[in-house]
Amino acid sequence: MAAVAAPTEAAALPVLHLEGGFAVVNKPARLMVHDSKLARGEDDFAADRLRAQFGRPIHLVHRLDRATSGCLLLAFDRETASTLGKSLMAGEVDKAYLAICRGWPAEAAFTVDHPLDGGPGKPQKKPAVTRFERLATAELPIPSAGFETSRYALLRAWPQTGRFRQIRRHLKHLSHHLVGDTSHGDGRHNRSFRMLGIHRMLLHAEQLAFPHPQDPARRVHVTAPPDAEFARALAFFAPKQDA
Repeated sequence: MAAVAAPTEAAALPVLHLEGGFAVVNKPARLMVHDSKLARGEDDFAADRLRAQFGRPIHLVHRLDRATSGCLLLAFDRETASTLGKSLMAGEVDKAYLAICRGWPAEAAFTVDHPLDGGPGKPQKKPAVTRFERLATAELPIPSAGFETSRYALLRAWPQTGRFRQIRRHLKHLSHHLVGDTSHGDGRHNRSFRMLGIHRMLLHAEQLAFPHPQDPARRVHVTAPPDAEFARALAFFAPKQDA
C-alpha cells in the first residue's frame, strides 16, 4: 500500500486536545467531515486529513456540517470510540455553539421545542430541542425591508438533540435566520454580510464537554477559538467605546 503523504501545514487541523485514545480538533468552515451523498464531487475531507495528520486510523464520534466550524471529537481506537459514542447517545456530551442571526430575539434565554425530519429521504419527524441564550445585539447601517438599519443578535446555542441541521432549522422556525446559511437562511442578509467581507455561515461549535472515556468521573472541557472571518462578525457586537 502506498505511503500516505504527510499533510502540509495548511492542511493540518488545529489540535485543541490530544490524549492517547482521542482528540478534539478545530474544523474549519467549508470543509466536509467525510464523504457522503452531499459531497457532490468533493475530494477533500476532514477525516482523510486527520488520518494523514495523526498517521493512524481515526473514528469520528460526531459530525459537523460542512459550513460549521469548531470542536470535532474523534477517537483512535474502536473501544474509545464506542465509549464516547455511548456518552453522546446518553446525553452526557454538552455542545455549545456561537451563532449570529437576523433580528433580536425578544427573550434573553429561550428554548425551541420543534420536531424535525431527518433531512433528504428521511421524512419522519422526531423530537428536537435547542436551548438559546442571547449574548449581545447589534444594529448595522444596512437598509432592509424599508428600514435604514438591520438588527442582528449573537446567540449561544445548546442542542439537546442531534437532528439534521438542527440549530439552523430551529432559527428559521423562529424567523431569526442564521446569517450566511444558504439553505435555511435569508438571502438579503447573507448578501449584506458578503458585502462586508464575511462569506461564511456564522455557526461555530465553540465548546465541547464530555466524560473522559477512561475516567468517567472526570469531564474534559474544550474550547475552539473562532476563525478570523467569524471574529470580524463578532466585532459588530463589541461594546462601543465612548469618544
